[in-house]
Amino acid sequence: MSKSTEKIIQKILAGNADANIKFSDLCKVLQHYGFHLRIKGSHHIFYKEDIEEIVNIQPKDDKAKPYQVKQVRQLITKYKLNNQ
Repeated sequence: MSKSTEKIIQKILAGNADANIKFSDLCKVLQHYGFHLRIKGSHHIFYKEDIEEIVNIQPKDDKAKPYQVKQVRQLITKYKLNNQ
């Protein structure tokens, strides 16, 4: 894992800067965890075989929406993705 990806993951897991996560960084984290990407318009749809939920995110300017960062944080903790 690169240091920049590791820093982004720690920032997401900390939960105190949800409004300051770049959209591209959130996409990078999901792809780091093995999610596949499908794009339909502005919707970036991430899915993974062993994960029930589908993550559907859209950019707001160049930032990720805070509630979408929270969804990703919940997925990381629910499925213990950070411990793999």
